[in-house]
Amino acid sequence: QVQVVESGGGLVQPGGSLRLSCAASGSILSIAAMDWYRQAPGTQRELVAGISTIGSTNYADSVKGRFTISRDNAKNTVYLQMNSLNPEDTAVYNCNLKGRTYLLRSFDSWGQGTQVTVSS
Repeated sequence: QVQVVESGGGLVQPGGSLRLSCAASGSILSIAAMDWYRQAPGTQRELVAGISTIGSTNYADSVKGRFTISRDNAKNTVYLQMNSLNPEDTAVYNCNLKGRTYLLRSFDSWGQGTQVTVSS
């Protein structure tokens, strides 16, 4: 019932910036959590950033001061602005949204993943 579409990944040089978008569609009553994860080859998937419906945020220590998560509640969309990128940020980034539909069914939806590559 809930679908997630991601966009914004690509190839950038160290120090560059990218903005990822994650838009959810469907019969959404509420979204309890909007989170960005990433996973590089041979590593565990890690939580990069999260935001609540009222705007409170949290970040992994490795991205604090460089990444900014934001959301548009009316559009059920979450963004991840990534600045001062370095090669260690190279990974597949996935958006995860958890919430409830108008029928009060819980959902846990993931985007297809978008590749971010930082290389000179």
